[in-house]
Amino acid sequence: MIFRREGEAGPSRYGAGVSRVIGGSPIGVIVRLALLCVLVGLVLDQLDLDAFELFRWAARVIEDAIANSADLLRQIGRYFLVGAMVVIPIWIVLRLLRVGAGRR
Repeated sequence: MIFRREGEAGPSRYGAGVSRVIGGSPIGVIVRLALLCVLVGLVLDQLDLDAFELFRWAARVIEDAIANSADLLRQIGRYFLVGAMVVIPIWIVLRLLRVGAGRR
């Protein structure tokens, strides 16, 4: 291999990295995920929940959050502008007084 350093074993280090990233041997992880999918599907079916309806619900929640956050950002922007109309002139006056006091 071009990118392998001297004394470094390629496939075993790659396999160990993959196992560390996915949480175990790839076959074992696939089997556990498949069993978990069946179990979750069984529970959702018994609760009479439709996965597609859950996705639609999640999309509506995200859309509502975005719509409400736009109103919130608009209100925060208004507060910022009102506060800046008071804070910035006071800051400028204080800076000018501080500069004038330093020249004495």
